[in-house]
Amino acid sequence: MTIEAFLASLHIVAILTLVVFLSSEAALCRSEWMNEAVVRRLARLDMIYGITALVLLLTGIARIVWGAKGLTWYVSQPLFHVKMTLFFITALVSLRPTFTIRRWLKTLNATGVLPAEAAIKSARQWIMVQAHIIPVIAVVAVYWARGM
Repeated sequence: MTIEAFLASLHIVAILTLVVFLSSEAALCRSEWMNEAVVRRLARLDMIYGITALVLLLTGIARIVWGAKGLTWYVSQPLFHVKMTLFFITALVSLRPTFTIRRWLKTLNATGVLPAEAAIKSARQWIMVQAHIIPVIAVVAVYWARGM
């Protein structure tokens, strides 16, 4: 197996893992289901989502550095820049629900109070924004891979 295939495989596994954990967050972040266990689970899911996003970034960097095409080829591709911009927008958007969920956990641990319905709805909306950007990144990657 070549290094390129290995790095591409790791990158794809990271993408799929990212989607699984973001989808799990979106499914659980509902006011009608919110309880202590769900707040704790959301915190764990969000932590895994963040770690997976970091792994995704690192495997992407590894592909640029050690892959067959090299840095010069990547930076010369306009769709690479579109893909990276969308990735970083998604990362920035993810900060709001991450900080919100951490605040919920801290409040729950300190006072036993669950988040308000409006806060849950807002967090879910931010999670869904991410969930809608990620498929666009995949579409850009497909077009980019075919030289468009």
